[in-house]
Amino acid sequence: MAAQKDQQKDAEAEGLSATTLLPKLIPAGAGREWLERRRATIRPWGTFVDQQRFSRPRNLGELCQRLVRNVEYYQSNYVFVFLGLILYCVVTSPMLLVALAVFFGACYILYLRTLQSRLVLFGREVSPAHQYALAGGISFPFFWLAGAGSAVFWVLGATLVVIGSHAAFHQIEPVDGEELQMEPV
Repeated sequence: MAAQKDQQKDAEAEGLSATTLLPKLIPAGAGREWLERRRATIRPWGTFVDQQRFSRPRNLGELCQRLVRNVEYYQSNYVFVFLGLILYCVVTSPMLLVALAVFFGACYILYLRTLQSRLVLFGREVSPAHQYALAGGISFPFFWLAGAGSAVFWVLGATLVVIGSHAAFHQIEPVDGEELQMEPV
């Protein structure tokens, strides 16, 4: 915890606090708080990608230990790697961009419509959840044509390969107060 506070103080001293780096479009709430916590606990990217810290694990026990410890230690970095892969997938697929534009456009139209008056179909008021489900149903053919299912599996597979490789081959960071461990002979 002390290291996290030191990192946040260093960033604030440089004029870069986690709250100023977040986009203003993200409304206050659980999502924004989660993203702020991820930003506050991110490890330095220099140590994350330092090639001198990579080595082959000696045995299966060390491999498992590296996986667990590195996923805990670099959790926030891995979240941003995942988000970067999602962004890459969306930007490199024009049809997926069109499908997302249709979906968010339909949601925005519904949002504007609910500000004016309530939507009534066949004498019944339609709830906002049902309206957004309708927007999803309208945009579903666009997602189907864009190959959104394969994009999801590509992002998941690429994330597992990148994060799994990094966690397996990156040497474990020493933790303060950690005792010396004897290696088995």
